Amino acid sequence: MSQLATRPPLILTLRMDSQSQEFFNAFRKTYFPPERNYLDAHLTLFHHLNDNDQTLATVKSIAQPAFTLKTTGMKFLGAGVAFAIESKELHNIRKELAIQLHEQLIPQDKQGYRPHITIQNKVSPEAAKQLLNELQSTFQPITITARGLDLWQYLGGPWKHHAYHALGPAPG
Repeated sequence: MSQLATRPPLILTLRMDSQSQEFFNAFRKTYFPPERNYLDAHLTLFHHLNDNDQTLATVKSIAQPAFTLKTTGMKFLGAGVAFAIESKELHNIRKELAIQLHEQLIPQDKQGYRPHITIQNKVSPEAAKQLLNELQSTFQPITITARGLDLWQYLGGPWKHHAYHALGPAPG
């Protein structure tokens, strides 16, 4: 078996501005079961990519200025709750990457993309519905600034940072 075959898969996430990161981390710290909360809040683009030069080069090829995303509401995940996210630029980046990385995508990453930031997971559906109702009643949209793309090695639970690709300066 080659060394390449034994490398852990990579997860691709969007890096957001620090104020937004702190905002979502606070929700996650409050509502995620503590024994399972070993990650910061994140917005996943792909759940399982090969750890190889092609993946890294493809991610680094994205020539996109920083852009904004908006939270559009709360989303029920069955066993958790997330902030729903909308951004034309995010969808365009993901579509471009999906085309270039198509051969290595797992079924989960070939499905329709519905961006979100999970703040609660691994709870009963009843607990999730209760939190959803609570947060929907006070929901206020916020704007997030996308700063770059992060690749993480998946280590069976925890993640280890692998690479970062900064987006260009925001227009204007």
